[in-house]
Amino acid sequence: MSSAVKLESVICQNGEEPDYTSVNGKVAFAKRLNVVRKILEGFRRQGDWSAIKTSIGAVRRVASNRYSKINQAVDTEEKREHGSGRNSGPLLSGTAYCLSSCCMIMLNKIVLSSYSFNAGVSLMFYQNLISTLIVGILGCSGAVTVEKLNWKLIKVWIPVNLIFIGMLVSSMYSLKYINIAMVTILKNVTNILTAIGELYIFGKRQNQKVWTAMFVMIISAVSGGITDLSFDATGYTWQSVNCILTASYSLTLRHVMDRAKQFTKSGSLNEVSMVLLNNGISIPFAIILIFLFDEWRYVINADVIKIPMFWVAATASGLLGLAISFTSMWFLKQTGPTTYSLVGSLNKIPISIAGLLVFKVPLSIPNLFSILFGLLAGVLFARAKMS
Repeated sequence: MSSAVKLESVICQNGEEPDYTSVNGKVAFAKRLNVVRKILEGFRRQGDWSAIKTSIGAVRRVASNRYSKINQAVDTEEKREHGSGRNSGPLLSGTAYCLSSCCMIMLNKIVLSSYSFNAGVSLMFYQNLISTLIVGILGCSGAVTVEKLNWKLIKVWIPVNLIFIGMLVSSMYSLKYINIAMVTILKNVTNILTAIGELYIFGKRQNQKVWTAMFVMIISAVSGGITDLSFDATGYTWQSVNCILTASYSLTLRHVMDRAKQFTKSGSLNEVSMVLLNNGISIPFAIILIFLFDEWRYVINADVIKIPMFWVAATASGLLGLAISFTSMWFLKQTGPTTYSLVGSLNKIPISIAGLLVFKVPLSIPNLFSILFGLLAGVLFARAKMS
């Protein structure tokens, strides 16, 4: 019997693997190890170095086979234990994200249009206050990890927060004057502005498919505005401002995040901390704007604030705003940026349809086709970004 075959027969006696977690398994393995040592010692005394080299190769081969078997067993066990959870995770997180996003837009439209609430900054203040309180409570209880705020971190974050405030306020007012479907289509312009900004600021070039999809977006937005039976110049102006601010927010956020990380104890900045920063810092600025625009007089004297269901809708929209932050993070973690982007584009379709049906928006056939054309352009854009 050769040295290699002899050692393999000792280590893998009867072709069985001992259970190393049990006492008997450990004893059996120790016995085999002693036999291997004796065989190698015998080869050393005889000066048979070629046999020793061959034996070491056999040991390595057996160890490699054993490692592969152990890994296969562990992978099989993990798949058996966690397979069902992984399969259902993306479905649950995606459903939660789509529902919270759709309901948030619908409730904001109800508060601003159906209740004729003319204080968009005050509504933003109330929603951000709810988000700040909930994240603060979750952070104090240890349910989520939140970075401790300091003046240097706040000072770095203020510029992007001012854009964030403008983005929310302009979104509120555009939604008040324009139907949900047209808001959704016009938001596609944000993608175009972001792509142009990335080209001129960061030198990031897009492929031909992306530019083609953006051209289709422009056509749908222009044709949608021309054929919109409920066209409102004020609403379209607010939506144009919103597109510019949203694109600016996307372009500046990454740069500000990299700077902000330098002033945190952990050296990083998670999504929950960003939610707290955005909503928390916006509160004092919102108070200033409320007094500057004299909204506080309107809120105090408005009859709508005496209606309990108004507060239910306003509070629910604030909770859903926070839910979007968490469900989007959950969905992104379960899938990836590509799936997240595509589902976000597809989600505009049920939002637009729901907005048209619930609020009974007057539609012409050309306007309906413009809306459908714009929704298709959004899906094409998301798919073009994947390639």
